[in-house]
Amino acid sequence: MLYWIWVLIVGAIIGLLAGVITGRGGSMGFLANILAGLVGSTLGQALFGTWGPQMAGMAIVPSVLGAVILVLAISFVTGMFNRKHA
Repeated sequence: MLYWIWVLIVGAIIGLLAGVITGRGGSMGFLANILAGLVGSTLGQALFGTWGPQMAGMAIVPSVLGAVILVLAISFVTGMFNRKHA
């Protein structure tokens, strides 16, 4: 149980870092940060491997890179959707 709490906390931090790096994290809530961190971690480790320091089974550097890619991709798609319907 404690492991999963730690995973959620590290996922939230990774998502928060991705939002800060991209400048698009202001509108992201706590749950969105966790989701971006966990999905971004999976994406980043699939693309870049599991090198560097790890916390809660997540390689931090590839995880943050994956979360940044995810946040930018979602921002791009939602931006396109908002422009078409504005």
